[in-house]
Amino acid sequence: MKKIFTSLPFKLLVGVVLGILAGQLAGTEHMERAGDGVMNIVVTVRFILSELINFCVPLIVIGFIAPSITRLGKSASRMLGVALFCAYASSILAALLSMAAGYGIIPHLSIVSEVEGLKELPEVVFQLEIPEIMSVMSALVLSVLLGLACTWTNAVTMTNLLEEFQKIVLQVVTRVVIPILPVFIGFTFCALSYEGTITKQLPVFLQIVLIVIAGHYLWMAVLYIAAGIYSRSNPLDVVKNYGPAYITAVGTMSSAATLAVALRCAKKSEPPLRDDMVDFGIPLFANIHLCGSVLTEVFFVMTVSQILYGRMPDVGTMILFCLLLGVFAIGAPGVPGGTVMASLGLITGVLGFDETGTALMLTIFALQDSFGTACNITGDGALTMILSGYADRHNIKEQNLKVDL
Repeated sequence: MKKIFTSLPFKLLVGVVLGILAGQLAGTEHMERAGDGVMNIVVTVRFILSELINFCVPLIVIGFIAPSITRLGKSASRMLGVALFCAYASSILAALLSMAAGYGIIPHLSIVSEVEGLKELPEVVFQLEIPEIMSVMSALVLSVLLGLACTWTNAVTMTNLLEEFQKIVLQVVTRVVIPILPVFIGFTFCALSYEGTITKQLPVFLQIVLIVIAGHYLWMAVLYIAAGIYSRSNPLDVVKNYGPAYITAVGTMSSAATLAVALRCAKKSEPPLRDDMVDFGIPLFANIHLCGSVLTEVFFVMTVSQILYGRMPDVGTMILFCLLLGVFAIGAPGVPGGTVMASLGLITGVLGFDETGTALMLTIFALQDSFGTACNITGDGALTMILSGYADRHNIKEQNLKVDL
């Protein structure tokens, strides 16, 4: 029980509830004067926290993308290339499927983009601006080039430096960004509640969470069917053993914490999974295959865009977002908050979300994060089936492969 009360989703949920209640109270007639003073504080603190979070985004991008590339580059083999292709293809196709579902489903949801009689929020008392050290796209390009160059030149010192920088950034995220998220989100929902919009949109949030979970099961079915056809084996021989891993992922919300259980489940699936491919693929995919999280985020950003801005992003923008999201997702494991934390720069840079949109994304993503993680972990078994089938098709002898993660 203690772990539940100290978990990020619980804290976010408490922040949402307290924020909504405070906003409703501040908006009542007999609290009008005091409410205005409270809302002055709310919008000011929210602005400062938003600036601090945005400042950390490029650091997160560099701190997790670049070291991930250097680690993957240490084992530049044919099987690694196949694994990377499978993981990226799965994430991108899941994102595109989610995008198509978004364009087909979201217009039919009862979303009210404009609500009459909204109260006007007071102005920010003072604007403490904290500029980013570089744009998010600059950070992404720098991360990719830096990671590749370190691999090409075997730059041991720089590679170790990037590993150390990742640990530093992880501490910044863990000790600074994560603790202020419940406060930031609570203040954001307080403002939304004060305006009077949140009560209109709550049923929509519940609907989209259920829709996304259904999407997880659909995509896992697609992956296992495709893996079974390619490897010429029965996918149920793998799926039947993955129950403990799925439940563990739902409980821990962490691919890393679930890895030991996932390996045990995959070992029980031999055949059709080869032992060497399990040792190689399961730990690797736990770090680069995030199909469930990507599918979730794409559908959520489209919904939030419709709710807050009255329209969904155009098709070209969403395709660009999906393609880049697959790259950003590589650095997501190890970041508390998962894919959405690693891709905050895409949400603000490519889609143009403001602090309110970012807060909504962080909240609804965290509330279902456990199911997205479970989809990621379970999907790893399907990709390992494909690796086993590829090795058998190309007469690659079974051997004890180990990947330095």
